[in-house]
Amino acid sequence: MAADFADFDLSQRRISSLTPEIFYIPNFISADEEAQLLGKIPPNRWIVLTHRRLQAHPSQLARNNTLLRAPLPPWLTDPVVPRFERLGIFSDTPHRAPNHVLLNEYKPGEGIMPHEDGLAYAGVVATVSLGSTLVLDIYSKRDGTRMKEPKDRSQNGPKVISRILQEPRSLLVTKGGAYADYLHGIAPVTQDTDLNPSTVANWSLLGNPTAFESGTSKRETRISLTYRDVLKVSDAASRILGKKNILVK
Repeated sequence: MAADFADFDLSQRRISSLTPEIFYIPNFISADEEAQLLGKIPPNRWIVLTHRRLQAHPSQLARNNTLLRAPLPPWLTDPVVPRFERLGIFSDTPHRAPNHVLLNEYKPGEGIMPHEDGLAYAGVVATVSLGSTLVLDIYSKRDGTRMKEPKDRSQNGPKVISRILQEPRSLLVTKGGAYADYLHGIAPVTQDTDLNPSTVANWSLLGNPTAFESGTSKRETRISLTYRDVLKVSDAASRILGKKNILVK
């Protein structure tokens, strides 16, 4: 069952050990909705990277981090975006709604180095997890700049200051100072270990903490849907399409 958002108080889902702008909601979507989303991912849209693959909808960002104006596909809108609206997650961003979704697929043993989402987006990120549980590592920035991945993680790598366990069908929301002050990454492991109330920041908010009482969680393929509001939006694509329609007529 997905959460009932009729009288939902987002502040009660704040991860208290971190800044006030990080929230975790288990069972944000139902198991049936998760299956529908997974089944509608277009197989021909994947971009293959070295350690994972991804999709961008409605498109990748163009020059100068600009998004060509186009609607999100319906399968990425319903039921997720109306729930964002009820929770007011994007109510303070320039477009008051997400206009871009990045899909990342992580197979067991795949991850992503510590990074920040950058200045192309408003300071709100909402991520829906599908398929598998994994740990998101949180890092503190150094001198307010992005850290590069070191050759030797054991000696010079950025230090993990917190860990967030993301269950399938959950929602993680990062806003405000949390968006600007932290980096995040995913370790390239096949199993997450040392899971307990003292090492997992959102343990008290988990939908099923008893599933991790052994302290471990074996990873399966996980797909994240990351919703954001791109600041720069161009109507160039619609103007070009308009001219083509005139010529056809």
